[in-house]
Amino acid sequence: MFELFLSKNKIDKISAQEAKDRLASHKNVLLLDVRTTEEYHEIHIPNSISLPLDQLKTGIEKIAKDKDAEIIVYCLSGMRAANGCRQLAAMGYTNVANMGGINSWEYETERGS
Repeated sequence: MFELFLSKNKIDKISAQEAKDRLASHKNVLLLDVRTTEEYHEIHIPNSISLPLDQLKTGIEKIAKDKDAEIIVYCLSGMRAANGCRQLAAMGYTNVANMGGINSWEYETERGS
């Protein structure tokens, strides 16, 4: 039974390039930044949504009601993103990918809100 849970809620690790490609080809991908609000305002990936890790459990259902929605999670270096992916999987989200950190994103970024 535990193996079934793990296989159903597998968390993929994807590169920044794979994330960029998925975002370009799938309009319904949610790009989730789990850093603090202040970090998000300093720099973030365009069209990402800020949901700090400490607010993930209470805020995700307002953003992603569909538990099968494709969600790509990132932070600064990857540690909080991995934690966020584990939390999402534990809440029943089935299509979660860890992009790691914005420090590996070599593409366009934005500043401000």
